[in-house]
Amino acid sequence: MAIDKVIPTTNSTGRDSQTSAELPERAFWVAFHRVPYIGPARLRRLLETFGSLNHAWHGRPEDLRRCLEERPVNELVKTRNELDLPQLMASLERSGVRVATSGDESYPALLNQIAAPPHVLYYRGELLETDRVAVAIVGTRRIIAYGREMTARISAGLARAGVTVVSGLARGVDRVAHQAALDAGGRTIAVLGSGVDRIYPPEHRNLAQRIAEQGAIVSDYLPDTPPDGVNFPLRNRIISGLSLGVVVVEAPDRSGALITVDFAADHGRDVFAVPGPANAANSSGCNRLIRDGARLVRSAEDILDDLQIMQKREVAAAQQALPMSDADRRLLAVITSEPQHIDDLALLCDTTVSEISGRLMMLELQGMVRNAGAQHYARI
Repeated sequence: MAIDKVIPTTNSTGRDSQTSAELPERAFWVAFHRVPYIGPARLRRLLETFGSLNHAWHGRPEDLRRCLEERPVNELVKTRNELDLPQLMASLERSGVRVATSGDESYPALLNQIAAPPHVLYYRGELLETDRVAVAIVGTRRIIAYGREMTARISAGLARAGVTVVSGLARGVDRVAHQAALDAGGRTIAVLGSGVDRIYPPEHRNLAQRIAEQGAIVSDYLPDTPPDGVNFPLRNRIISGLSLGVVVVEAPDRSGALITVDFAADHGRDVFAVPGPANAANSSGCNRLIRDGARLVRSAEDILDDLQIMQKREVAAAQQALPMSDADRRLLAVITSEPQHIDDLALLCDTTVSEISGRLMMLELQGMVRNAGAQHYARI
């Protein structure tokens, strides 16, 4: 049964509704992030009922009960009566904490592709379109000389190729990965298991500041959230979600880095591992990953080749230099992954072979189709 949208006409919060109602929609995502017992499923119900979280935030209890149970309604009413939302948003801005919600242009595109991405992401620094090309580097906190050297070489090589390096700001492999990317003049993103204003470990504060200036520090935890141990395994889903692939440099069999690998498998992301001596405890997890099918990595070039990053950049550049016309799009729409003869394509487009032959050549240059031989073409 469809639910009619409810548009509140009166304020029931006890505050100046005119001020809060004029805030952007992302402010109300932040507000609902602070309400206990309201998660993704209940947020969807609120959006279906009220049309926006702004309207839901100002909804009357009797209207809220149309889509929520009594306990979350009570928590919502309590939170909005206690929370000065305009002041909260102004405080975040003053402290340099920015907010991206799943509908914002600034929200990372790769992260939006995973199942149940975080609705709200807090960050310091900049999230850029170029972060679509990102690789995570993770591993043990108890790094040895071999792991330090391999992490630095791989991270610096990726950064010099324009790849954003993602890690978790922890001691060991994470720290070396961030540092090497920064020193190579590249971008890096640190994903925290705390609020973005609560840097952990504390000795990484200076490194965190550099990352915020040359990349971003991100978290889906509320600002001022302490670095509780239970937070770190969950943040690993964001490390994986932000990345095209995950590289494990050094990891014993029970390393927390392997949790990131599990998330990568769930997200359909590639997994890479740096091999180590067969009798080295620090590399036992990596060696097992390779045995189980992870891609063996010796250098950044291995990752760039496997992910075809440079080729994708060339295709993107060609597409930008040679934009498609409406006729190109109509032709591309009828081309399938199975090779088709040019005569059949002409019939499908209700045009001549001479008309589409030039368009096929252009689509080849853009990396959209391939010539399978004997005048057969297939979509890439």
